[in-house]
Amino acid sequence: MSLSESLLTELEQETQITRRVLERIKDEHLNFKPHPKSRTLGELALHIATVPGAVAAMAIQDKVQAPTFKDPSPNSIQEIHDALEKSIARAKEVLSGVSDEVLHSSWTMMLGDKEIFSQPKLQVLRSIMLNHWYHHRGQLSVYLRELDVPIPSIYGPSADENPLAAQDPG
Repeated sequence: MSLSESLLTELEQETQITRRVLERIKDEHLNFKPHPKSRTLGELALHIATVPGAVAAMAIQDKVQAPTFKDPSPNSIQEIHDALEKSIARAKEVLSGVSDEVLHSSWTMMLGDKEIFSQPKLQVLRSIMLNHWYHHRGQLSVYLRELDVPIPSIYGPSADENPLAAQDPG
């Protein structure tokens, strides 16, 4: 299996989990903030939805300028779901067929003329597209817990959902 195929397999598996978490959000939750320094739930959820496609497109370039971060506020949970589907489709399109050679080549982030850091594209995809995505999904599960929303199974049972429990045949 090529590296891009491996990344795409993991992306597909993790997309299913991300959908389960995002499905728990209601429109009335979008403005919730657990702390004044935190993003709103809607801003965080929209960020989660857009990470895969945006990072995949950025990571296959050789050199990029450091982004300026702005958190748009979604108007509805449907906007978040639509953004996720578009983002996943973009990530799959970008990563499909990318050679191992390209994934091992260097990626550099610049701030004007100053190099911030440089690493293999594969590392950028693993750390920013995937690990960063999981980090924010974990934050979102805490927001949902604060709102007393049942947390779905993520990597196994949650306190609210156990897919491993025997089903009552009754």
